[in-house]
Amino acid sequence: MNAPKNFTVGLVQMGMSADPAENLQKACAKVEEAAKAGAQVICLPELFRSPYFCQVEDHAAFDLAEPVPGPSTAALAKIAKDKKVVVLASLFERRAPGLYHNTTAVLDADGSLAGLYRKMHIPDDPAFYEKFYFTPGDLGFRAIPTARAKIGTLVCWDQWYPEAARLTALQGAPVLFYPTAIGWHPEVMRSMEGLEMLDAWRTVQRGHAIANGVYVAAVNRIGHEMPAHGGGKGLTFWGTSFICDPFGAILEEAADDKEAILVAEIDLARIEKLRREWPFLRDRRIDAYTGLDKRFLDA
Repeated sequence: MNAPKNFTVGLVQMGMSADPAENLQKACAKVEEAAKAGAQVICLPELFRSPYFCQVEDHAAFDLAEPVPGPSTAALAKIAKDKKVVVLASLFERRAPGLYHNTTAVLDADGSLAGLYRKMHIPDDPAFYEKFYFTPGDLGFRAIPTARAKIGTLVCWDQWYPEAARLTALQGAPVLFYPTAIGWHPEVMRSMEGLEMLDAWRTVQRGHAIANGVYVAAVNRIGHEMPAHGGGKGLTFWGTSFICDPFGAILEEAADDKEAILVAEIDLARIEKLRREWPFLRDRRIDAYTGLDKRFLDA
């Protein structure tokens, strides 16, 4: 059996227009650009085909959904096969009439569909009304085998849950991808409160990297987006996509307001070294974690 090889990941930080076809075309061009820069596993932001429609509850927005496999996966699979890269595409999945998911399709380097991850944690907050649109995922947490490595992908709100990162890492994923759409309400943008939000977002994900001895690659969108038919002041997405190593060190990071391609190597020897020196997985007390499957432990 051949030993696993290092590989290079790429993140595509981009802004979205109101035209899904234009966004898909742009995403395809960005994937090609990342491949040219040496990336072998390339991740797009959450729901990259459209503006973030979950700012309001609007039945018309369901028309943005598509089957998976479908037109977007077909276009990206062609590039994956041509460039021999793995592509992570976050899509609004139409599974059946009235049944929709926030889904990441993992397209392998031969253009085949390696697997799906359906977002498990669905938020419902002002301007993030995702429970109106998405059924919670029913595939569990997954490390999907590809030509490069097992790929662990979660989505946005999943970022805040250590259980999700742990269960994905335990399946052998050396890197956790987090396609994301997160930003500021205008009244808190770049205020102390806003900066604290951004810092918490970065910190919790770096913590997942450290606790599990894996790389983390989080990719966000940029730009100010207004709801399609009014109903709010909009959101300014804070970009700041980053890749960190298994001890939380930032390897690559984007600005908060510019499109970018980030590329970094996943060094498997680095994972091995840090897991030997900081053996968190070895010292887990799996006999003592009863209760983690409960909502709350009442006294």
